[in-house]
Amino acid sequence: MSENTLSAHGRSGRSGVARWFAELGWRHLVAVIASAVAVFPIIYIVSASLAERGTLTGSNELFRTITFSHYAGLGDTYFWTWVVNTLVIGLVTAVGTVLMGAAAAYAFSRFRFTGRRAGLATLLVLQMFPQVLAFVAIFILVLGLREVVPVLGLNSQLALIFVYLGGALGVNTFLIYGFFNTIPRDLDEAARIDGASHAQIYWTIILPLVRPVLAVVGLLAFIATFSDFVLARLILVSEERWTLAVGLYSWVAGELDANWGLFAAGAVISAAPVLILFLALQRYIVGGLTAGAVKG
Repeated sequence: MSENTLSAHGRSGRSGVARWFAELGWRHLVAVIASAVAVFPIIYIVSASLAERGTLTGSNELFRTITFSHYAGLGDTYFWTWVVNTLVIGLVTAVGTVLMGAAAAYAFSRFRFTGRRAGLATLLVLQMFPQVLAFVAIFILVLGLREVVPVLGLNSQLALIFVYLGGALGVNTFLIYGFFNTIPRDLDEAARIDGASHAQIYWTIILPLVRPVLAVVGLLAFIATFSDFVLARLILVSEERWTLAVGLYSWVAGELDANWGLFAAGAVISAAPVLILFLALQRYIVGGLTAGAVKG
């Protein structure tokens, strides 16, 4: 093979690699870097949960010592009670959020009534203000309810669920509303001709078709409730009624008695419910987040 031919092959190979990197390769590089940034904190917290000294700053060597004493020590605390409390509050809030959001979105999507546009605009404005901004008013309200309806007063998990459901509308309704608009109204009309009522159409025809967005809304509501600290700490007073966010924080709140070993072990275990729920609903997530944007 001549020298010119070898040179041409060399230039062609270099140009091919450059073209591949410009079109696709840089994405792989970004994905690798992003994965490393996301995975390292997880590896670090797992290493800290297994470290004998139970500290986050004692050593920079990962998995230098391995012990399961911190995981065993969780049994001597309220940790598993907090897990049950968090799961109950999160699941009830997620189901309630889905039911409320779906009902409101169905009404806005399928019916024409006075105040419909104003109602949508109000929801759009309200969702710009986080619920945490009203924590003082919420505290005073819950404190007053304790004298009238003790089950909805301070230190009540039911009261916390009601507070969460009070902010369930807004972005959830808009997300489901956009998804409802992608379903042809011909289905409603055909079912109505066959004698179906609005309730039958809603429960047996519409809801099964919008399962992806319902799964997404439920997952987002569960994660938001699972990780909330401010409202849970505000309403729940007794240690046995705390959620995971409040309980885990209490272990590291003190400057001199912070127990980072228990905190790391609890953080690793508490990530499991969200991970399991995410994996179970993974096939719905992409469709549920994108389909509602097709038609408004």
